[in-house]
Amino acid sequence: MRGVTGALILANLFAFALQAIYGDALLVPFALWPVGDQPVPELGTVVGFRPWQLATYAFLHGGGTHLFLNMFALWMFGRDCEAALGSRRFLVLYAAAVLTAALVQLTVASASGAPYPTVGASGGVFGVLLAFGMLFPRRRVLLLIPPIPMPAWLFVSLYGAIELASGVLGTAAGIAHFAHLGGMAGAYLVLRSWRTRAA
Repeated sequence: MRGVTGALILANLFAFALQAIYGDALLVPFALWPVGDQPVPELGTVVGFRPWQLATYAFLHGGGTHLFLNMFALWMFGRDCEAALGSRRFLVLYAAAVLTAALVQLTVASASGAPYPTVGASGGVFGVLLAFGMLFPRRRVLLLIPPIPMPAWLFVSLYGAIELASGVLGTAAGIAHFAHLGGMAGAYLVLRSWRTRAA
């Protein structure tokens, strides 16, 4: 694996290995917690938001399936986006998506008052997915279930609509749907700013 895409995948795999060793000792300081310190009896400690969590949460995952799906999507869509944008811009786009996903999730978590952590690269991955749809709108994407081919712009639009509906309706509890949308929004803003400067 080469480039930023490969480096991000390796970093996530390394972090997951550390999670297997240290468990909650990594989750408490590095997951994204809601603003405001609060005790969590099951962890035996006090948790709360810290600035570095805006980045570190994106390298932790809630299990092997969570990690695999995120890394597979990053590998599938990230390579072409990185080739089109260049490694430096691709890293900026990914970082922006991770950051905006975190900010949106903090807002939603603060409103709900739920003392649960957010982990996973999904915000960054959804940003990459949005970028793929904008950079290669007519590229055919084949869904796995059901196996229906469609242009990338439609695939991304449908995925975004599903995430929005799931977040509003509260389906698939435990999934940070609004963080996914935040990642897409961050990538969109970055791409638009670059296109505006180039115009």
